[in-house]
Amino acid sequence: MAAGCGKCGPGYPSPLEAMKGPREEIIYLPCIYRNTDIEAPDYLATVDVDPKSPQYCQVVEPKDIHAKCVLAYLHTSHCLPSGEVMISTLGDPEGNSKGGFVLLDGETWEVKGTWERPGGAAPLGYDFWYQPRHNVMISTEWAAPNVFRDGFNLADVEAGRYGSHLNVWDWQRHEIVETLPLQDGLLPLEIRFLHDPAAAQGFVGCALSSTIQRFFKNKGGTWSVEKVIQVPPKKVKGWMLPEMPGLITDILLSLDDRFLYFSNWLHGDLRQYDISDPQKPRLTGQLFLGGSIVKGGPVQVLEDKELTAQPEPLVVKGKRVVGGPQMIQLSLDGKRLYVTTSLYSTWDKQFYPELIREGSVMLQVDVNTVNGGLKLNPNFLVDFGKEPLGPALAHEARYPGGDCSSDIWP
Repeated sequence: MAAGCGKCGPGYPSPLEAMKGPREEIIYLPCIYRNTDIEAPDYLATVDVDPKSPQYCQVVEPKDIHAKCVLAYLHTSHCLPSGEVMISTLGDPEGNSKGGFVLLDGETWEVKGTWERPGGAAPLGYDFWYQPRHNVMISTEWAAPNVFRDGFNLADVEAGRYGSHLNVWDWQRHEIVETLPLQDGLLPLEIRFLHDPAAAQGFVGCALSSTIQRFFKNKGGTWSVEKVIQVPPKKVKGWMLPEMPGLITDILLSLDDRFLYFSNWLHGDLRQYDISDPQKPRLTGQLFLGGSIVKGGPVQVLEDKELTAQPEPLVVKGKRVVGGPQMIQLSLDGKRLYVTTSLYSTWDKQFYPELIREGSVMLQVDVNTVNGGLKLNPNFLVDFGKEPLGPALAHEARYPGGDCSSDIWP
């Protein structure tokens, strides 16, 4: 929004001005087919989310986006003030770990090289966010693609193959200046600075430890991190382990920096926290949207520090939702959350095999932006199990003109 790639997008001067922008009418979602009987390329789905449209809640324009380059294991993309596009990497084409960054021309999409200095990639990679006014970028860590691409294996955790640090980069020199170990911070995935371009703090969601960590700049210019939210595990029977983590897989902040949202893909709940005091987030909304602990399923909860009963299965427009809340996207005005249910196809197959057979869905949640609170819209369901070539898995949602999880104001 602030400096669009190739000078596209509305170009809002500030996050608060962006909140006044028009309501979203379409959403883009990358999708894949993973049914073994289907040979089809990945594609980009355009979904109509305009309630006044006759095609509301429908996929209106799928486009083939089958990869045509040799770059491998890319993840997060952000536009830079220069007009270039920067994309984080998780590994090299052979699946070895490499936490680097690829630069693309914002007009031609040609590869220009790497952002980091030669030989200066982080040991592991995943997400990143930069804050030019503080000359900083911070990146997160998942694991080498050879570790996670075939599914989750507890032995990899025990062997220390999953990330547990934040990497702090000098924005101008393109090099790591600090590595921050995370206490109770195993598998830091999505990271968000506050949207205020002058802010020197933000949050990161740590999946396996199910914590939210706040990172911040010290008076001396160094950076620190502290745990501010802990989702307790649930003691269970009928699952792969005796304790089930929430597995925080996505987080985002409202453009006014008032609310933090995150998803617990395994427990099945979406949460909203008031972060008016970033050091003491306050739970203001919680909504269960499927998950692994619903009543009538194979998992029995033996001990739960938060709930008195297992949640009911979710049925929307006659369809029982399988999987749990995963990727989330917030409307510019902060009043609507869009939620998809697929994480990564091999992990989907391992934890929610029904997703491979039935496809994922996209749901919409209404947000109370005054007092806090979340409420499911019972009239909204995009069923990717009904795609022309069979069930598909939809991932992250994006708006044409920018959104809460991709736009940075310099």
